[in-house]
Amino acid sequence: MRHLLKPFRHHFRRLRWAHHKAQKPAPTPSAQPRPPRPPQKPESFTFHDHTWEDPYNWMSKLNDKVAMRHLDMYMEQEEKYTEAVMSGTDRLQSKLQSEMASRIASDLATPPLRWGPWLYYRRVEEGKQFPVLCRRLASLNDEFISHKSPSSGFDFTSGKRIEQKLIDYNQESQRYGGYAYEELSEVSPDHRFIAYTMYDKESDLFRLSVRNLNSGALCSKPKAERVSNLAWAKDGQALLYVVTDENKRPYRIYCSTIGSTDDDVLILEEPDENVYVNIRHTKNFQFVTVHTFSTTSSKVFLINAADPLSGMNLVWECEGIAHGILEHHQGYLYLFTDASKEGQSTNYHFLLRSPLDSSSSPRIWENVFANDKDWVFEDFDFSHTHLVVILKEGRNFKLCSVTLPLPAGKGAVHLKELHPQFLPLPKYVSQISPGPNYDYHSSVMRFTISSPVMPDAVVDYDLSNGKWNIIQQQNILHERTRVLYGTTSIESINEETINSKPLNFITDANSDDAQLWNDLSEFYACEQYNVSSYDGVLVPLTVVYSRKNKKEDQNPGLLHVHGAYGELLDKRWRSELKSLLDRGWTIAYADVRGGGGGGKKWHHDGRCTKKMNSIKDYISCAKFLVDKEIVHENKLAGWGHSAGGLVVASAINQSPYLFKAAILKVPFLDATNTLLSPILPLTAADYEEFGYPGDIDDFHAIRDYSPYDSIQKDVLYPAVMISSSFNTRFGVWESAKWIARVRELTIYDQNRPVLLNLTTDIVEENRYLQCKESALESAFLIKVMES
Repeated sequence: MRHLLKPFRHHFRRLRWAHHKAQKPAPTPSAQPRPPRPPQKPESFTFHDHTWEDPYNWMSKLNDKVAMRHLDMYMEQEEKYTEAVMSGTDRLQSKLQSEMASRIASDLATPPLRWGPWLYYRRVEEGKQFPVLCRRLASLNDEFISHKSPSSGFDFTSGKRIEQKLIDYNQESQRYGGYAYEELSEVSPDHRFIAYTMYDKESDLFRLSVRNLNSGALCSKPKAERVSNLAWAKDGQALLYVVTDENKRPYRIYCSTIGSTDDDVLILEEPDENVYVNIRHTKNFQFVTVHTFSTTSSKVFLINAADPLSGMNLVWECEGIAHGILEHHQGYLYLFTDASKEGQSTNYHFLLRSPLDSSSSPRIWENVFANDKDWVFEDFDFSHTHLVVILKEGRNFKLCSVTLPLPAGKGAVHLKELHPQFLPLPKYVSQISPGPNYDYHSSVMRFTISSPVMPDAVVDYDLSNGKWNIIQQQNILHERTRVLYGTTSIESINEETINSKPLNFITDANSDDAQLWNDLSEFYACEQYNVSSYDGVLVPLTVVYSRKNKKEDQNPGLLHVHGAYGELLDKRWRSELKSLLDRGWTIAYADVRGGGGGGKKWHHDGRCTKKMNSIKDYISCAKFLVDKEIVHENKLAGWGHSAGGLVVASAINQSPYLFKAAILKVPFLDATNTLLSPILPLTAADYEEFGYPGDIDDFHAIRDYSPYDSIQKDVLYPAVMISSSFNTRFGVWESAKWIARVRELTIYDQNRPVLLNLTTDIVEENRYLQCKESALESAFLIKVMES
């Protein structure tokens, strides 16, 4: 559940130390390790018309010192058991880790982003763990000097240093106990200040700092805590920020005048505990938008950025919770939303427009685009001269631009009538992520293009002439990264080929030139299927495999899933999976209901009382892989992260025979107890997603799909490795409880072990530690499949 923040950590200090201490020698091969058995302390619970017993509820009693000591000892036993079971794979783990580490881009820098006169970028200095945020004047450095060189920040011609270090996150880590995680950062529009929030893990909150970019010094104020949003005003002279209450709910907006000694001014306080507050600035920095939302209503207010204390103007509202992003362009307000129309629920987002100086009350909004049954709008981005549209035609993503301003007085128009310029894309695009496109007045806009068979490509499209540059993309085949800076562009690779591609046409503009995109489809096949679920609904399934190592009905397979919050399943190319693909594995992705890609209805049909649809869709995809002999019938593994772990674990409960193994990453397993008696604060969106136990229908649905409460007795379960971190949004007790109960109730086979992999707090921030964890998980899968 993405809305939950970090759990309590002070109970696990001893355990974290245990994770880093020297490992004991592994047991001899003849010694069969035995899984630990935690004590059972049965407690009975009754809610609505149902009574149940939980023998491991003690693990979640964080305020019980005795229980926490027992949990501490149990975690150490689990750690030793995992080490013992995996001890025979040490050589394989080392080989896998070496392979994966070799694919990490040696170039640890972000491509420079031009905003006004500056180029902004992050880079990692040799021997340092955390990056440095830097900038340099573009006028001094049209051809960006390689940051790999020690002289990267020095211009020998002028004898001047041209690079300016803005924030050294290695120094920030010293302020925050060796940990440097930045949640937000916003440079002021006048480029004089940067506001950013750093995570304080001891206090479990984000702290706001503002730094003067000219002097490098920290400003005396604001220095707020629990900050969730930022927006600059008055051309960088004032900063608006949102703080959360004790339950992590964003509820107050403050305005701070930079350089002033006056107290920060409270602009808004939302007392209703069900209402959440969010702010952002429009791309031209003329307004700050305030979005308040709850399950009953959503509203958008406008604040004049030139005078942020002049008040808030309500410009839009609707019933129910709705997404709403507001932009301003040449006298018009544009709203991208999925709100209901005339009382009827909509399935997809759409774009509305209203004159800024409208005097009607309520304000009248008109549709910008007429409905088109073939195209679905996924996202928009504005510049001063162009509107960029991300859309889908069936399962295919498209990217096009339209010249601004849009015609006025014509009402809704079809996108085709505006002569959109379609921009080149590679094959099998799975996601297009805009930005960050800070420079509103630039004709160049940046996007990250993702595909299951292509490393992410950061691409700059010049909307004025249709030219495009791949700014950064890793070359997996040569284990190196291609980084193009400044005026160097894709034209230098094949200018004739690119210029021969017509861009001003309506039909598909996908480029088939794999060399330009560093496409791997020559070596790895990508196939797409529509799988019929139990009720006849077609579920998209994407399958990737090595053309060289494909063997009919012989390949082991790994089936990924998420299926929650309406979020797209991550189908990007992941270099660590190359080790499995090259060993003959098939990697598959099930876009089940509850996830994104199919509109609001697709999301709603897989949440709350309909959550079982997500699980049955996943099972249908698993059966399809086996029935069509894409994966060997006894070599299928599941993979799920967070809410996706719930889907995989529930599928195992329903059809344990389908799976030989599973990897669950910080999974949501104890749904009944978490939703009924949350240890960590939940939001309205969490209950909307998984159900509110106070409603009897929701309660019974939760009991049915909750992995911890639906484990089958006396059945052989697959091997499972659960990775749980002390820095996770789910308590480690959820994983520990599920593992203990599976071992207790099912037929436990030592060749199908159920393991708990305890990771450290810093894995997410360290790519080499990520390789180590991925190598362990891959070795586990290979070991189980070969047993």
